[in-house]
Formats: sequence, structure tokens, C-alpha cells
Amino acid sequence: MRTVSRTDRASRLIKAPASQIYRAFIDPAALVRWLPPEGMSGEMLEFDARPGGGYRMALHYDEAGHDAPGKTSEHADVVETRFVTLNPGRGIVQTATFDAEDPAFAGTMRMRWSFEPAEGGTRVAIMCEDVPQGIRKQDHLQGLKSSLANLAALVEG
Repeated sequence: MRTVSRTDRASRLIKAPASQIYRAFIDPAALVRWLPPEGMSGEMLEFDARPGGGYRMALHYDEAGHDAPGKTSEHADVVETRFVTLNPGRGIVQTATFDAEDPAFAGTMRMRWSFEPAEGGTRVAIMCEDVPQGIRKQDHLQGLKSSLANLAALVEG
């Protein structure tokens, strides 16, 4: 039986130039601050900012009482990404694979980040293709919006 592929999208106007936003993606200290959505914290395990490189990050749930178990362990998700394309000031294409035994989280998700000039700043959009079926759409959209809000708070401040 073939599983149906899902694509999730989110975007936000960020009051900062695209060059500054791009730097927040290729600086491991900045990335680990803004990427984890609300309710999580990040730990950078590996980082290599070049096409073909990538990063490995552990996302830890802040509360033991969260309503869904982590993908890697009860309280954590570990994700490994590969940078497919790094286009300074324009966008980033990367793949993401979760370290999970549950087949519902298997597979490789493609994430396309784009930075478009807009009045008052930069429109940052994320398109996630082939989202693993174990990731609930509502949770994923909430997490993407939370990460974008964190990015805005980091670069606008």
C-alpha cells in the first residue's frame, strides 16, 4: 500500500533583511535558539554549513507532561538534516530525517525555506514536502509558526 505524501506550509513577514535571516540559518548558535518550537529546547550535536553538509540536533521537550511522546525517546526528537542548496539571502533547501524506530516517522522530509523581499522586511516561507505521517498536521503547523516567531524575535530584536 502506497502512503500519501503530505506538504505543510507556513510563512511570516519578518522585519529584517534577508541577509540577516540567512545568517540565522547558518550560525549553529543562532539556529539552536530559534528553530525549536515553543515547549522545546535545542542541543546542536553536529553542524556543517555547506551544500552536502548539514546538522544533527536534539530537540528536548520542556515539560514531561507533553501530550505526545518524542520520536527518538519519550522526551526528545533527534533530527539529522542535509543542506541540498544554500542560496545566501534567497533561500535554503534541506532534507530532514528523524531518528525514530516508529515507521510512522520514517522517511526523508524536504524543507524549502525562501526569503522574499516584502514591504517592511522579508517574507520567510517554509514548505515541507513528504512530511512523515506520524507528525500530526496541526502540531506541525503550530511548530512551524512557533519557529518562525522565534526567528523573528531573534533577528528583529
